[in-house]
Amino acid sequence: MASPNNPKANNSTEESQHPTNKNNPSRGFEEIVSTLPRGKGWRTEHLHQYQGFWYATRFLPGVLSLQAHFRPRPTDVLLVTYPKSGTTWLKALALSLTGRSKHHDYYTSSHPLLAGSPHDSVPFLEFSALGNPTNPNPDLPLMATHIPYSSLPRSVSETKCRIVCLLRDPKDVLVSLWHFTSKHRSKELPPVSLEEAFELFCQGVSPQGPFWDHALGYWKASLEYPERVLVLKYEELKKEPFVSVKRLAEFLGCPFTSQEEKEGGVDKVIEFCSFEKLSNLEVNKTGKTFGGAVESSAFFRKGEVGDSVNHLTPEMIERIDQITKQKFEAFNIYA
Repeated sequence: MASPNNPKANNSTEESQHPTNKNNPSRGFEEIVSTLPRGKGWRTEHLHQYQGFWYATRFLPGVLSLQAHFRPRPTDVLLVTYPKSGTTWLKALALSLTGRSKHHDYYTSSHPLLAGSPHDSVPFLEFSALGNPTNPNPDLPLMATHIPYSSLPRSVSETKCRIVCLLRDPKDVLVSLWHFTSKHRSKELPPVSLEEAFELFCQGVSPQGPFWDHALGYWKASLEYPERVLVLKYEELKKEPFVSVKRLAEFLGCPFTSQEEKEGGVDKVIEFCSFEKLSNLEVNKTGKTFGGAVESSAFFRKGEVGDSVNHLTPEMIERIDQITKQKFEAFNIYA
């Protein structure tokens, strides 16, 4: 399998790998965007197709900057999700697991999850890269991204930093993504109906889509590089949190000791990072994140498995299941 950002894998020219104009980055970006295929946006007016995936315009400068400049450390960990696949949960778990030696009591004011949203402590590379593209989060080895595996900077593979990817059933992803983008879509733009979002999602024209290609990129990488890429499933994390959280801790290099397990250390992390606990923290009920642009409560809608059945018609469910079977059957992912 090709490494991230391999020109042969992406059918890209050298210019598309490092496409920004160094003398005038904004001009270089504008020139690139003007040449990219354009599709209907969910939250914004348009999406742009770059290296086979679709991005909102505001994401692209960060992606291009990362590909040109990002230099992770071998000790860094990238937390990867397709949008609305459990990103907030994964960030909270990783923060709690890697910081538990420092924060023995989860309910002290010094714990980062009590001070702000998980998104404040674990930034998205796409947002942070423009300010510091070489190392966007120098004080913490955790960083997050929605970028597909094939478009990750080459340096991710070269430094052998670790990647944790959380997958979720595409039907639930669709419904959650539609709810979120509808709530934050500009009032100046006409709303996107669920039916329209469904068609776009099935066609792959969705933020960081196609969903199935995004998932397959990381799944295949986990098979080829199991020591560096871990893929977890949202549904398994819900059903068997003890097993999944222990596995995540081991991969992050902070396994639970036998004494910690006897003292209920695993269960403490699970409970503290649960949807019920996080959504009811005052900072998530009243606070804002992403520089005050988004209410933290927006990231806590339901967090349930199978909620899509309450929104999608049987015909919609059947169509997504058919696509999923076709795309994933050979790899035994949601097939």
